[in-house]
Amino acid sequence: MAHEPVSQSPEAENVQLKLFVRRDCHLCAEMHRELLACAGRQTFEVELVDIDADAALVARYGHKVPVLVGDGEEICHYFLDEHALSDFLTRAS
Repeated sequence: MAHEPVSQSPEAENVQLKLFVRRDCHLCAEMHRELLACAGRQTFEVELVDIDADAALVARYGHKVPVLVGDGEEICHYFLDEHALSDFLTRAS
């Protein structure tokens, strides 16, 4: 799955995030929708990563999806934690 720009800002470089998902996962779709809704308030790009395409990712995450990761740090899983995301984006800027 490719990079999907969630929000673009000419004054700041976008923070890169990865959202580890599985196909047909309603929690994954919900977190992705919530990230899109954050686009007006935060500046980041999110890459959707289907863990089923990589045995190592399946072993690492299993059923613990969706998982939002930035710079190798787990920000949240199962549900979007907007406070944790905001804290991460503040530190990453």
